[in-house]
Amino acid sequence: MQLTPSLSLRSALLAGVAVTALCAGAPGAVATPDAPRFAAAPSSFADAPATATAHGPYGRLRPLAALSAERLATGDLVAAAKWGTGGPVDDPAREREVLRSVAAQARELGADPAATVRIFRDQIEASKVVQRGLHRLWEADPGRAPTERPDLGAVRKEINRVNGELVRAIAASPSARSAPYCAPLLTTAAVRVRHERHLDSLHTAALARSLRSVCDGG
Repeated sequence: MQLTPSLSLRSALLAGVAVTALCAGAPGAVATPDAPRFAAAPSSFADAPATATAHGPYGRLRPLAALSAERLATGDLVAAAKWGTGGPVDDPAREREVLRSVAAQARELGADPAATVRIFRDQIEASKVVQRGLHRLWEADPGRAPTERPDLGAVRKEINRVNGELVRAIAASPSARSAPYCAPLLTTAAVRVRHERHLDSLHTAALARSLRSVCDGG
């Protein structure tokens, strides 16, 4: 039976989590008091794609998970840039601009613009999960709030760079994304990325949210 991407990702990413706080996070990760450390990947997925080539199904899907995590790290900076300004997390004009841009890039690459937009809608929502989560954390504990405000324009340039790489990864993976084994392989990739980047519970949930439509976009 084919796994449902959103459910399999969420359950697998959160499976095997030890109830211990993160001692340190990768750049962009924010450790919360109850942030769990990943203990082990689900055994059924642990070793399957270890020898996969960059051109194989796992090799095509892993960049989507890695780039999604990289994009989520910019959500920390966006949250800091908006903190204390009174501005909303939602920015419909910016979202429309991003979706128009990635659709155009997809067409230039001969990729499916509709699938690309669908995946990027999830990327945007995942970033908002991070932003809202951090704002709640900072409201509850002002001592952890940022003391400097990043330049939002500079942050968006970095987001645009990651967006371009992600569009190329989407364009390079249609057969893997439409295959019946997409969900378990994508889950494996996401679990490994989570482990490598030492993502906390907030960013883990956001990563699962960001990948929800990947296996529907072949």
